[in-house]
Amino acid sequence: MAGSIERVTEAAAAAGLEIEVRRMGASTRTAEEAAEQCGCSVAQIVKSLIFQGENSGQLYLFLLSGSNQLDLVKAAALAAEPLKRADPRYIRDETGFAIGGVSPIGHKAAIPAFADRALLSFRQVWAAAGAHDAVFAAEPEALLTAARATTADLAAG
Repeated sequence: MAGSIERVTEAAAAAGLEIEVRRMGASTRTAEEAAEQCGCSVAQIVKSLIFQGENSGQLYLFLLSGSNQLDLVKAAALAAEPLKRADPRYIRDETGFAIGGVSPIGHKAAIPAFADRALLSFRQVWAAAGAHDAVFAAEPEALLTAARATTADLAAG
């Protein structure tokens, strides 16, 4: 997993985003686990969700506040095709990240990224850094810029 964390660190530096990756020693796979380890609210955790286009096979990254659920209708409209859950092995092969450690940045290949507007309401958010126990804090706008994410309304409800 060290390679994954190094890719995140290198991607952050290339984007001018100063981060410090923290290994928490306990799982940060879920938003709740991450919030407990980071000492922040669940809403400040950035969930990195990957879906696959049903027609194209293209992977899409959706960044959401840990307290929100993705609205698949809105997500599919942004992707311009129906979406399905991507196979975890395919996600790992294409992005270099295992489920539970998918970072908003540092993917092996660029994939279209979309971020929920709600993330911009925080001074600081926490995101996965490439491993199940690795995280980093960032200012939301800088993180979304580094992730090359299009901002939109993605939350359900």
